[in-house]
Amino acid sequence: MKFIGKFDPLKDEVVRIMDKNGKIIDEKLVPKMTDKELIDAYSLMNLSRRQDDFQNKAQRQGRLLSFLSSTGQEASEIGYTLPLIKGKDWFSSGYRNNAAWLSVGMPMRNIMLYWMGNEYGGQSPKGVNSLPPNIIIGSQFSHATGIAFAEKYRGTGGVAVTTTGDGGMSEGETYEAMNFAKIHELPVIFICENNKWAISTPYKKSTKSLNIAVKGIATGMPSIKVDGNDLLAVYAVAKEAVEHARSGKGPVFIECDTYRLGAHSSSDNPDIYRPKAEFEEALKSDPLIRMKKYLIDKKIWTDKKQEALDKKQDEFIRAEFDWAEANKSYELEDVFNFQFAEKTPDLEKQYKEAKEFFAKYPEVAKGGHH
Repeated sequence: MKFIGKFDPLKDEVVRIMDKNGKIIDEKLVPKMTDKELIDAYSLMNLSRRQDDFQNKAQRQGRLLSFLSSTGQEASEIGYTLPLIKGKDWFSSGYRNNAAWLSVGMPMRNIMLYWMGNEYGGQSPKGVNSLPPNIIIGSQFSHATGIAFAEKYRGTGGVAVTTTGDGGMSEGETYEAMNFAKIHELPVIFICENNKWAISTPYKKSTKSLNIAVKGIATGMPSIKVDGNDLLAVYAVAKEAVEHARSGKGPVFIECDTYRLGAHSSSDNPDIYRPKAEFEEALKSDPLIRMKKYLIDKKIWTDKKQEALDKKQDEFIRAEFDWAEANKSYELEDVFNFQFAEKTPDLEKQYKEAKEFFAKYPEVAKGGHH
């Protein structure tokens, strides 16, 4: 083990492989990745960033209902999902995981449909084991723990990965899930993307602990803190954690120390509460800039290649959005059909009430079902 048990969160030690300028600071820790794998990972980061930018603009135009971007967290999300085996392992997300969704195989058009209010947007294609976005903060930890329990019981060798923000680590459910997972030594990786802001609540006001990583120690599971803007570091740690869990050694807790460069959501204005100097300092650690500099230093990337990639990805994003916009309509009943195998009496009642409401006020339905 290079990382688990070697970097002590009680000493606030952080796994970091490259500095803010993309320079390697410890060659011994660099994970084995081919040039193609490095470029593919960076391309996913770049794609998510450009999709974020596009969708934020589309939301302002009223073409998306809402949107929560991953801008600034791409290295974390690509890093901890790359070690997963498609069709075997599971991803249980929160609501700010655009880069991770792309990485595990969710079609971009599905993601866009979801933000347009279409229930089918949360449906994963066959072979993509990704749960729909979870809005209730922290409960995805329980979902992942339940999946991991089933995988262990069935002996599949599958691993579950789940993530939340620093705000989610103030929810009791996260600890209940982690404690249960350790008691039963379940194959699950718990991740906190500590982006420093839970809407307008700063990290320093949400906890007095030394860091987030130490919170996993109380359950008895290995816990580690990693530079969340360092793709190489996150990937290396996550890969080791996945191997640890898959081999039957139980869960691992990872804190990705990152920063939310965008707003909390499309209805938020961070300029009201976030210090300008703090934001400008965080820009110096932008994960895309760091990774791009690293690739250029390795002589496997150029500004010309970047220009071509941006153009290709922008065309792809536009095409996916056009498809989603043309297919965003849905039936009202779909909103109620996917909670359980069959609608419960309460859901039947709610559906009936909604149907009567929209029949009385058809103009309200114009932005959604038809």
